[in-house]
Formats: sequence, C-alpha cells, structure tokens
Amino acid sequence: MTDVGIGLSGLATLIALIAVRVPIGIALIGVSFGGLWMLMGPRVAWGSLSIIPYEFTSSWILSSIPMFLFLGFISYHTQLTRGMFNAARIWLSSLPGGLAIASIFGSAGFAAVSGSSIACSAAMGRIAIPEMMKHHYHPELATGTVAVAGTIGALIPPSIILILYGVIAQISISALFLGGVVAGLLTALGYVIVVLVRVGLNPELAPDRDASVPLSEKLLALRETWPILLIMIGIFGGLFGGVFTPTEAGAVGASLACLVAIVSGQMTFTRFLTAARETLMTTAALLIIAIGASLLTRFLALSGAGDFLSSGILSIATSPILLMIGIVCVYLLMGMFLEPIGAMLLTLPIILPVVDASGWSLLWFGIVLTKLLEIGMITPPIGMNVFVIKSVVGDLVKTSAIFRGVVWFIVMDLVLVAILCAFPQLVLWLPELLS
Repeated sequence: MTDVGIGLSGLATLIALIAVRVPIGIALIGVSFGGLWMLMGPRVAWGSLSIIPYEFTSSWILSSIPMFLFLGFISYHTQLTRGMFNAARIWLSSLPGGLAIASIFGSAGFAAVSGSSIACSAAMGRIAIPEMMKHHYHPELATGTVAVAGTIGALIPPSIILILYGVIAQISISALFLGGVVAGLLTALGYVIVVLVRVGLNPELAPDRDASVPLSEKLLALRETWPILLIMIGIFGGLFGGVFTPTEAGAVGASLACLVAIVSGQMTFTRFLTAARETLMTTAALLIIAIGASLLTRFLALSGAGDFLSSGILSIATSPILLMIGIVCVYLLMGMFLEPIGAMLLTLPIILPVVDASGWSLLWFGIVLTKLLEIGMITPPIGMNVFVIKSVVGDLVKTSAIFRGVVWFIVMDLVLVAILCAFPQLVLWLPELLS
C-alpha cells in the first residue's frame, strides 16, 4: 500500500470509529498513532505521541481557554446574567414577541462573557423559558428561540472555537474576535427579524404583551445589568485598548467575574468549586480532541493524503462558488452528527490548505466556519443546544417540538451564511479598521 493509501485508509477508519460512537478524541489519537506506526515505524509513532501533545498544549495562547471557560461557568452558576435578561424584558416586552427578543439580546450579553454555545443556552433556558411560558408563548417559539440564541455564544468574543481556530490557522485572535462581533450582531438581528415576522403572521404565538412600562422602571432595570457590563467593559476595554493580550484577557475576565460575584453576594464556595470542576473537565475534553487533531495533521502530512485530498477538492471545484457550496454542505452534514469543535479539528488539516490555495482570507473563513458549525448545534438528529433546552424544560415540551421551533431560524442562518460569503468585507472591515 502506498503512503497515500495508508493515509486514506486511516481517514476511513476514523470515520468508521466515529460512526460507532467512539469518542472523537480517542479515535483521532488512535488512528493517527496507528498510521504513523505503519508509515514510519514504532519509534516515530511513540516519539510523535510524546512530543506533539506537549508542543500543542504548551502554546501560551491556549491558556486563555480554561480562563474564559471559568469566566462563563462562574457567570452562569452565580446568575450574573439574570439582570441582563430582566432589563431586556422590561425594555422590549411591549414589542410583538418581546420576551423572545429579550432572550436573544440576553444571550448576546451572556455570549460576551461565556464563549460557549451550550452554556449560553443552558443559562438563558433557565431564565427566559419559564418567563415566556408564564406569558402563554407557544412552546415551539419559546424553546426554539432560546436554543438558537445560544449559538451566538460561539461568534461574539470570547469564543473558544475562534481561539482554537486562530491557534491552528496561525492568525490573530484579536482580529478573529473583531470579525466575530460583526457576525454575532448580524445573527442576533436576523433572529429578531424571524421572531417579529413569525409573531406578525401569527400573533397567537406570543399573545401576552405588557403595557407600556414607565421610563423610571426601565432605568431602574438597567441597574441590574452592572455585573455583566462591568465584566464586558473590563475585558473588551483592556483587550482592544492594548492593556493586555487576548491570552491575558481570559484571566482578567475570570478574576473580574469572581470579584463581581463576591460583591453582589452571589458567590459561595460550592458554586466556585462547581465552576472550577466543570472548567477542568471541559478543558481536558477540548485539549484531548485538539491533540488528536494535531496528530492527525502530522499523519496526513507524512502520508501525503492531506495534499492528495486538497488537490482533489480544488480540481473538482471548477469555481470558487462551487467550492464554497461544497464546503458549506460538508459542514452542515457533519454538524448533524458531530459536536462543533470535533468537526472543526477533524477537517481543518484538509480544508485549510484548500482555503489558502483559493486565495480566501483565513480570517473571514474562520468566522463563516464558526457560523456553519453553530448551525449544527440546532440541526437534528444531534442538535446539542436542542437537547440542552430539553433538559431544562423536561416533559413540558417534546424534543420534536423544539426542533420544529428552530426551523425558521435555520433558514435565517443559511441566509446569513450566504450574506457573509457574498460580502466578506462585512467580517473584515472592523479588524482592518482597528488593526
């Protein structure tokens, strides 16, 4: 068997292992190790297994991941985000579907301190869905809105997906964050339009609208947003003002979250310990997958399978439009079965050379890729955000009803992907302006 044949056989084995539900990190490491053994012998295989994990995890930039995760978990467990939703509810409740719109903006606010789609959905689900159900919102609208609003967490910085992508693609994390701000705000706006259109066509979806709230009560509600606003100002002000780097921003944000939680009286030792435990578990899972992806990259490079597949993709796609349509279809399909970070790390060794050879901006592609991966968080049969919401509502709403509730938003997501592909400058102008 040729070297390329070994590489392609390894990829086929990897797909088979994932199909039978072997954890993706274990599958990546096992196939890469076995492939390197077949290609170069046991010494190279064991050497790669001992060197590559250290080389990858010793990256200083990666230290921001546990810090941003800890920031999100602290904010979630100490309920620092509740005031953001309450303020949005009071200001927007007189609009058609106002509570659903409030949950979208509340999710955008939580996204600015979380970086996790799942954490965003879990937090807003516990806060927003009971409020909407109390106001007789249709369960599909209530649950579907919160499920999709959670996907904003991967676009608005700090984003764990963007950090990992930046490390692998070797581009500026700050520039990715700036590009993600625009895409995240466009996504939030698109979701608001969906809610307004749906409720406009069928007012029974959101029958209860609060009367006009006095301005004094609205201003009073803004006082509840100070915990998240303080953390956001601290992170983004220091980050884009050049006071500290994106790597240091995670530690600053986590420290601020702990301080704010203590001052607001929400911090307890149990909550701190729970947040720390979840941070360690999530970080370990992410790094195992990332190490496996690094080993796969080395295996594909040595076998020549990576170049073979990249060249094949470029030769088949006779135009940039066809190539982009193919990439979109691949990620939408993968998103139905794999979690986003695993899907990204599995495919980047093959896709990045194609993107680079096509002359596309790696920064722009990172934002589009993140958007595509997050669509997978709400598509059946896996749809992790949908199952997070299902765990929140229990038997009150069927899983199928939640999936029906996200259909309109998936259509809007595809429209947004088309817009970002047709007008790359929407993503690039802010990073270029502030570079």
